[in-house]
Amino acid sequence: MSLRLAPSLGLVLPCYNEEDVIGETARQLRSLLDGLQAEGRIASARVYFVDDGSQDRTWALIEELHRQDNRFSGVKLSRNRGHQNALMAGLSAAANRDAVITLDADLQDDPSVIGSMVDAYRGGVDIVLGIRNDRGSDSWFKRTTARSFYRFMKSMGVTIVADHADYRLMSAEALRALAEYTEVNLFLRALVPQLGFTVATVPYRRAERFAGKSKYPLRKMIAFALEGLTSFSIRPLRLITLLGIVVSTGSFLLAGWALVSTLFLRSTVPGWASTVVPIYFICGVQLLCIGIIGEYIGKIYFETKRRPRFIVDRNLDEEDRA
Repeated sequence: MSLRLAPSLGLVLPCYNEEDVIGETARQLRSLLDGLQAEGRIASARVYFVDDGSQDRTWALIEELHRQDNRFSGVKLSRNRGHQNALMAGLSAAANRDAVITLDADLQDDPSVIGSMVDAYRGGVDIVLGIRNDRGSDSWFKRTTARSFYRFMKSMGVTIVADHADYRLMSAEALRALAEYTEVNLFLRALVPQLGFTVATVPYRRAERFAGKSKYPLRKMIAFALEGLTSFSIRPLRLITLLGIVVSTGSFLLAGWALVSTLFLRSTVPGWASTVVPIYFICGVQLLCIGIIGEYIGKIYFETKRRPRFIVDRNLDEEDRA
């Protein structure tokens, strides 16, 4: 396979209230891109900060970076639309680049491996996944829940790469294929592996946040996991069917035992627990099943509306062209 030419590279960084870190992020990326361009590994570069409805000075700082260095651009969404939609907004803005890398703005995704990703792309790879091989900066709870999440998703039939978040390079060809997926419920960690292009991995050490607070508390992590599960697996619905069979079989056996005891053995003893406990159990199972089914129906509801994933309020590239 022939070596690809040095690409025009795009970097997409979703931002939500990142005023404490964005300056340092820009400094490190500027130094890195200068080095890659001087070595001839990239032809040009552009950094797209995506402001996902921040409430602080994030957008003002993006505008200032753009005025100082036109390699830094920005996309401002009309309101907070979530990390996955912010990524898609940035990928759309960078669609004219040969290759695009997505990473978080908090510097936990090690920027120094961008060069390795570019080298893999030039070698003919269309998708390069950043894999966390050292999560020492995470708490014991976060490491444990993350590993449990990946194991659980795989057990549910979801194709997902362990310890890969959203730090990845995608070629222009892969981006065009991704644009064909118009679903509203996005879970890129499972969607990208389905594209079918050549894939390579690059290991990196997960660092601590340079500044600021995590934007993913436990509540959001659980919601994100449920989003991924229900977007890519119907196994929970099949488990409901299996559970219904098991509970129904148990109920029929219990009814038969009660009938035999009453008619032939005459050994029944009136009791509150033997009546109430099965009712509570069956009602609990029914509510759980209805909740799971409702989650899937809700996704169908949002998909059929075909509402836009996001609305761009401002795009600094377009303003420059105007």
